[in-house]
Amino acid sequence: MSNASQLRDSTQIVLPRETLKGLESQLDDEFTVTVFPEGDDYCRIIGSPVEIKEASEFLARHGVSVR
Repeated sequence: MSNASQLRDSTQIVLPRETLKGLESQLDDEFTVTVFPEGDDYCRIIGSPVEIKEASEFLARHGVSVR
């Protein structure tokens, strides 16, 4: 059975805002995710587990370490 932290990890990515510079519009165009500002320094990318997995792979291909 899944616990809350596993579910949360599969439906969101939290990254420093600086990391998403130049990639946020591509994420919006290619994936069904929502990017929320999380304070001044971080962004939270929220979506279904499938979309988050694909967005993570996209970010990794662009040199962004997720986790």
